[in-house]
Amino acid sequence: MPRIPPTARKGLLTLHLVTSLGWLGTDLVLLTLGIAVQRGADPAAVYPVTALVGTVLFAPLSVLVWLIGVASALLTPWGLLRYRWVLVKLVLTTVMVGLVLFLLTPNLRHAGALGAALPARDRADLVIAPAVSTSLLIIATVLSTYKPWGRRPAARAVIASRDRTTTRI
Repeated sequence: MPRIPPTARKGLLTLHLVTSLGWLGTDLVLLTLGIAVQRGADPAAVYPVTALVGTVLFAPLSVLVWLIGVASALLTPWGLLRYRWVLVKLVLTTVMVGLVLFLLTPNLRHAGALGAALPARDRADLVIAPAVSTSLLIIATVLSTYKPWGRRPAARAVIASRDRTTTRI
């Protein structure tokens, strides 16, 4: 797999951090708006804003974070499947992007269209989904910071094999 120079790697990491922070920030805005409605704010005013934020910021940022994260993994020594923490982050992010695109975004648009007519159980979903998403994004951040679990066993075998081959040459 091609590797990129250190300056390009830092640029890619910076882009990943900026988009990830944008995704987390937008998630917190959605959570705040959902809580505001639960505490008595006018749903006719809040839900159209929620739909706009979800459609214009949240969904595109989730896709960008996933794409940049995959590119970072493939173009740096971390690899996509070499370390367990990278694999867990990939799975978490992939599931979250799917939920954002196919479940949350349509629900936000629906809430924006209905406003105050949105049923109470659907209003609760607009608090629960961003709360869960925020928690998962924090878990992904912790994984990136602490990098637990080391290499996957299969990755160790491939690297050891590669090291033995280059030693003989």
